[in-house]
Amino acid sequence: MVLGTSSHVGKSILTAALCRILRQDGYNVAPFKAQNMALNSAATPEGLEIGRAQAVQAEAAGISPSVDMNPILLKPQGDARSQLIVLGRVVGEVSAREYHSRRVRELFDVVSASYERLAARHDVIVLEGAGSPTEVNLAASDIVNMRMARAANAACLLVADIDRGGVFASLVGTFALLATGDRRRVKGFVVNRFRGDPKLFEPGVEFLQRRLRRPCLGVVPYLTDLGIDEEDSVALDGARRSGPPWPVETGPKRRLRIAVVAFPRISNFTDFDALAAEPSVALAFVSRPADIAKADAVILPGTKQTLDDLAWLRATGFAAEIRDRSRDGVPIIGVCGGMQMLGRSICDPHTMEGGGRRPGLGLLAIHTALGRDKVTVRARASLPPGRLFGQPLRGCSLDGYEIHLGSTSYDAGVRRLLRVRRAGFSGETDDGAINENGYVVGTYIHGFFDDDRFRHMLLRALRAAARLAPSAACASFAADREARLDRLAAHVRRALDMRQIERWLR
Repeated sequence: MVLGTSSHVGKSILTAALCRILRQDGYNVAPFKAQNMALNSAATPEGLEIGRAQAVQAEAAGISPSVDMNPILLKPQGDARSQLIVLGRVVGEVSAREYHSRRVRELFDVVSASYERLAARHDVIVLEGAGSPTEVNLAASDIVNMRMARAANAACLLVADIDRGGVFASLVGTFALLATGDRRRVKGFVVNRFRGDPKLFEPGVEFLQRRLRRPCLGVVPYLTDLGIDEEDSVALDGARRSGPPWPVETGPKRRLRIAVVAFPRISNFTDFDALAAEPSVALAFVSRPADIAKADAVILPGTKQTLDDLAWLRATGFAAEIRDRSRDGVPIIGVCGGMQMLGRSICDPHTMEGGGRRPGLGLLAIHTALGRDKVTVRARASLPPGRLFGQPLRGCSLDGYEIHLGSTSYDAGVRRLLRVRRAGFSGETDDGAINENGYVVGTYIHGFFDDDRFRHMLLRALRAAARLAPSAACASFAADREARLDRLAAHVRRALDMRQIERWLR
């Protein structure tokens, strides 16, 4: 089990690395996280919702994602409330107080059953904790850290992030606060994201080994340009800082500037990893309206709170700027909640987000009604032949998934973007919309940019719309992801004492 001294010390990424290393060493391995709190989620092949991190860890392990890998998912909604998803389905909303005082006791049986099913199918389970295992005020309701470690009889590896500072205090303090029995489960520790000369840190390692009476399993150097899905939108902090002003590039061969609006409640921002991997693209998550003034294309991503983020667009001036850019002929793309905002209206008859009816940005002739039931399904979509962003496009297919509340209706004559075949359903249905001039589009499909052929076709059209020369440099996203996971595994393998970890397994 991978435990952390706090949130965002690298537990998810190290768990993915261990899954890939153990898979390379011939183990049938799977990840497991009893309870996840994240806005990034993914759909399993059965159309069930789990945390995105566990889907990535399953990918690292070379297996399909399963709801048993993340039986409890909490999606924050503000005001100390979260949407509660159990075994991939929404069961309601809970306050933090209600969840920790009552619900977790009911849910541990669900968690245990998921773990047992998973363990029966695999040789090794790499468990991931959440936050810190020593939140003393929440210890009685813990189902993801030490209670799960005890249930699985797991050997625990404690991870600290030296890049965050305070590595000595965080490791010593965490170890000191663990109960005696739980302390015995911690077999060693790891110092993650180290920068500089490791020789200078050797006295620190010696101090920690003496103080904790546990071995250091490794000091993992900071790995730049990781490019693997992070746990949640905290990972956007660096992306925001590295965004506009745009790179100083001129001429018809410069990179295509794509701005993704960084909503306060952005979800599934990993939809744009494939675009970011393209050498011909300069992608940035932007939080100021002025940042989209020089963008060649603007994307409105998914959001956990459509109405709140729609209000944010208006309050910040983004709404007016997006309309101005649309009038200038700049392509605008909406994904999931972003598409809903581009429509003419959004109503909330069941008070899922406070109730009422709000006007959208009015760039697509569609109307959305938020509903009680969440749509979670894998989908295969095809793009009918036609013109998009002013360019003729041939039919092309892609695989993705839908995760959304609400249904969308269309005004008469609205052109649909995609034809979709949903897993578990017969026949095809329409998805998305295109405005009259073909420069504003929306879709419910997450993973819209992941398919190489489809993405390259869109980028050719977007470059032409921006009067840029075609680019010969194209990325293979699937191959790139495999290469990145292998690079991560090799990096971590060099740093960790894997022989010791495998001795723990035996």
